[in-house]
Amino acid sequence: MNAVVTTRYGSPDVLEVRTVEKPTPGEDEVLVRVNATTVGPADSAFRAGRPFLVRAFSGLRRPKSIPGDVFAGEIEAVGNNVTRFAEGDPVFGTTAPDTGAHAEYVCVSEDAALLVKPSNVSDAEAAAVCDGALTAMGFLRDVADIQPGQSVLINGASGSIGTAAVQLAKHFGAEVTGVCSTANVDLVESLGADSVIDYTETDFTTTERTYDVIFDAVAKRSYSQCKGSLERGGIYMSTVPGAAIFLQMAWTKLFGSKRAVFAATGMKSPTEKLAHLRFLKERLEAGEFRSVIDRTYPLEEIAEAHRHVDSGHKVGNVVVTME
Repeated sequence: MNAVVTTRYGSPDVLEVRTVEKPTPGEDEVLVRVNATTVGPADSAFRAGRPFLVRAFSGLRRPKSIPGDVFAGEIEAVGNNVTRFAEGDPVFGTTAPDTGAHAEYVCVSEDAALLVKPSNVSDAEAAAVCDGALTAMGFLRDVADIQPGQSVLINGASGSIGTAAVQLAKHFGAEVTGVCSTANVDLVESLGADSVIDYTETDFTTTERTYDVIFDAVAKRSYSQCKGSLERGGIYMSTVPGAAIFLQMAWTKLFGSKRAVFAATGMKSPTEKLAHLRFLKERLEAGEFRSVIDRTYPLEEIAEAHRHVDSGHKVGNVVVTME
């Protein structure tokens, strides 16, 4: 089968598409023929090994051989002990914290965050849900425990996590403010944001408005910059690990009324991720959530997909297909 292979950290040039052995499912696994996967900022960070703390998840000296963790496709074979799925089932899910999804086939435990795909969405849309939306769920539901009537600001509201977070925070009953560039204001409004701040014109940290939750989905503003915009008892959440956020987590846990939090949502248990995926599937089937897709690349152009993500100008999700 064809698969993306990395043997060292670096630029997108370290990514190669090679022919490797097709995996065989174990007794409790399913073999999925992957139709679509995604490339996001986390994939770029794991490829580059930056910030250095990501190597705690991706490998200290070198990255995991076949990257990628989200997918949508079709089950080609099942292990002898598998009862939840059958050959031919269209599925979507994630291998996280393991990888291997940037390939034509991947083996996944039947107990992983894996579900039959809703019939009203494409493979590309389903794969995108397993990326940004699952991450957003981990922060909004598990970390912030968003409640109706709370005020939530989402910085990076036009990205893969941000476009999902706007929709989900609104679904949970929050008053949502999105922050994005001029070109994406209409998109963020269409996703349900109550108000949108164009960061090229207004710095939200300099206004008098305060929020119960500030979710920095692109890790562009620090807790120190944002704490003045938090309500008493408010929470700042960042998607990127670093020495500063860990120190602030420790400090704010002990002192003051405002908190800084980073969460490795991909490391959550399969049970937790599966519950979130079921919730997202219900929203998809009800037409209450939509995936925003920027560009689609074939597997052979995986390096170009990474370059586009690295540019910082993507909107929503970047999808990679096996066609």
